[in-house]
Amino acid sequence: QVQLVESGGALVQPGGSLRLSCATSGLMFRLYTMGWYRQAPDKERELVATITTDGDTNYGASVAGRFTIHRDDVKNTVYLQMNSLKPEDTGVYYCNARQGVINHNFWGQGTQVTVSS
Repeated sequence: QVQLVESGGALVQPGGSLRLSCATSGLMFRLYTMGWYRQAPDKERELVATITTDGDTNYGASVAGRFTIHRDDVKNTVYLQMNSLKPEDTGVYYCNARQGVINHNFWGQGTQVTVSS
């Protein structure tokens, strides 16, 4: 059974930092492109960042330069370091594992990030 478990969400002040973690089990982690997506109230889910099996990264335009995605293929975990947080970063952050060859696409349950003073 595949599980993606996010953690690290919290209430933080503007300008602050958070690190999200997504621990996985039940899949061959090193073969999956991992990603973070977020969904704000009354908005569609949007890309935050992805990292391929080779370590290539891609970021949404609104977070580039402030967020960093990192994967640990030993711990089967992907991280999202978020700096210089803004109120518009508020939302539920979801972890995603994708493997196109075998058409696998898994999601975690999400973790809430709230940026507010």
